[in-house]
Amino acid sequence: MAQEKKISSKFIYFFGSFGGILFGYDIGVMTGALPFLKNDWSLTNASVIGWITSAVMFGAIFGGAFAGQLSDKYGRRKMILVSAVIFAIFSLLSMVSPENGSTYLIIIRMLLGLAVGAASALVPAYMSEMAPANARGSLSGLNQTMITLGMLLSYVMDFVLKDLPQAWGWRVMLGCAAIPAVILFVGVMKLPESPRFLINHGKPDEARKVLSYIRKDKNEIESEMQSIKDASKKESSAAKKTSWGTLFTGKYRYLVMAGVGVATFQQFQGANAIFYYIPLIIEDVTGKAADSALVWPVIQGVILVLGSLLYIAIAEKVKRRTLLLMGGTVMGLSFILPAILNAMIDNLNPFTTVVFLFIYVAFYSFTWAPLTWVIVGEMFPLAIRGRASGLASSMNWVGSWAVGLIFPIMTAAMSQEIVFAIFGVICLAGVLFVRYCVPETKGRTLEEIEEAGMNHGKNKD
Repeated sequence: MAQEKKISSKFIYFFGSFGGILFGYDIGVMTGALPFLKNDWSLTNASVIGWITSAVMFGAIFGGAFAGQLSDKYGRRKMILVSAVIFAIFSLLSMVSPENGSTYLIIIRMLLGLAVGAASALVPAYMSEMAPANARGSLSGLNQTMITLGMLLSYVMDFVLKDLPQAWGWRVMLGCAAIPAVILFVGVMKLPESPRFLINHGKPDEARKVLSYIRKDKNEIESEMQSIKDASKKESSAAKKTSWGTLFTGKYRYLVMAGVGVATFQQFQGANAIFYYIPLIIEDVTGKAADSALVWPVIQGVILVLGSLLYIAIAEKVKRRTLLLMGGTVMGLSFILPAILNAMIDNLNPFTTVVFLFIYVAFYSFTWAPLTWVIVGEMFPLAIRGRASGLASSMNWVGSWAVGLIFPIMTAAMSQEIVFAIFGVICLAGVLFVRYCVPETKGRTLEEIEEAGMNHGKNKD
């Protein structure tokens, strides 16, 4: 009998994280498509524009929650495959929207959001269960890099397609999102299921086989098998003793507040206002048509990718809180200073605002963007981890949806400088929150973090 061909660990990690490409692509693709869509359908209603843009995030609120539960029953791999199919189908249905079919497009993009939310939940879970403990920080960075690569890819595609006839240029941009979905489906077809899922479902031999692809020796494999079994027993026992109310007891309240708070602040700081609307922002600043400003999202995408790579390089060298405090402070000032300068200086160069926005993006890309999910993964004790992580993810998507929806409404009522200054104040509020409410997690075991949270809770009570 021929020896079975082993699956490369690099292949597993690449396609295991490739779902981030889908996530990033759909965040970015509407950035270039929206100016063409606005002109084609003569859209002027700020609420409709906000809903078309934010509908994906609204669907993602529910997609992440459902995917997590279904993946426990059917497997991470199968649910990633289902997400890829949903993503491809509704990307194509977005492309064939009827003329002036705003309601149709909003509903289709909400359904597409189910796949985006699922990918955001499934990819980190799959990667954390496949990665060795000493590489989880770097592989978390790989997921963030994939997301930023997806955004950059969408910006490049929008730029390449910008000279197509207006009536169907935006349709092709949205439809092209199906391409990475098909690539993901084909790649994941060859991926194994996670060993944790296999052990939980009584398939230890298959789990051992999967671990042989990604671990170096038999002792390491057997040690990890036992660790997974022990952890599963503890989680099963903990699940029987906890409820949603447990999250808000004195024992856990401090850590839940810290983790969920960071996830919520990450979105309400306004990053997605830039990611979704940068061509329209440039149009407002310079007076040039938004559909001629699609080189700016490409520059933004390059900054995001470089920032994610910088984070991978420094992840284990700098404290989590230090990065969040530094990043949040610079981000807040980058939003507030243009409003102050515009008030003080007549005929201020309009590109001053653009420069500050890119400074914001640069610092966000290697601080709050990747660190939010690192902290969420490290912050919650075993007994409440599932529920607390789900709450953090849901609040993050609520913030993403809200910012995407209200930004055009806010800019229709006040100047962009004032709108960004408001987000800047939220950034600085986030800095104060981290300073006084978020414990350091770098270099500390989960048990040490849990003990610190309990002690803080006792001191507060």
